[in-house]
Amino acid sequence: MAEDNANDEDLEATGMDADGDEDFDDEGGPRKSKKKKLIMIALPVLLIAIGAGAFMTGMLDTVLGGGGEEHAEEAVDDHAETDTASVYYELPQMLVNLNSPGRRSNFLKIIVSLELTDAHDIEKLESSMPRIVDNFQVYLRELRVEDLRGSAGIYRLREELLFRVNAAVRPARVTDVLFKEMLVQ
Repeated sequence: MAEDNANDEDLEATGMDADGDEDFDDEGGPRKSKKKKLIMIALPVLLIAIGAGAFMTGMLDTVLGGGGEEHAEEAVDDHAETDTASVYYELPQMLVNLNSPGRRSNFLKIIVSLELTDAHDIEKLESSMPRIVDNFQVYLRELRVEDLRGSAGIYRLREELLFRVNAAVRPARVTDVLFKEMLVQ
C-alpha cells in the first residue's frame, strides 16, 4: 500500500496516471505541464527574435557601443554644414480670398521664406518669381478655412507650397518653406 502511494506520487509529478495516460485536472483538460513547456520554448525564441530585430535595425548600437558616438558626431557635423550653407529668400506678402461658402469672405495673409541650399539658386528663384507667385495664389484661393486648422493643416500647406515652388524653379532646389506670418480672417 505504501508502495502504491509512492508510485502514485511519482506519476502525479510527471503528469501521468497509473495507466500511462496523461493526468487531467478537474475541468477535464490536461494539466498545465504542456503550457509550461510551450512557454519555456516560445519565450526564449521570442526574446531571441526581438533581440535580433533590435540588433539588425541598429537600436542596440548605442547600448553595445557599436559606434553610436561616431554616428552622432557625423550627424552633428552634417547638421552644422547644412545650417551654414542654407540661404533664405523672403517672398512678398500675399493676401488671398479663401474659398468660403455663403456671402462672408475669408482672407489669408501670408509671408513665406524659402530655404535654399545654394546661394546661386537665388538667381533662378528670382527669374521664376512670377510663376511661383501664380502657383501659390491659385492654390491658396482654393483653400477653405477648415483646411488650415491645426498643425496637420499647416503641415499640408507647407508640403503643397514646397512641391509647387520646386516645380517652378527646377533644377534649383528649395529645401523648406518657412512661415513668417500667417493670418486667417
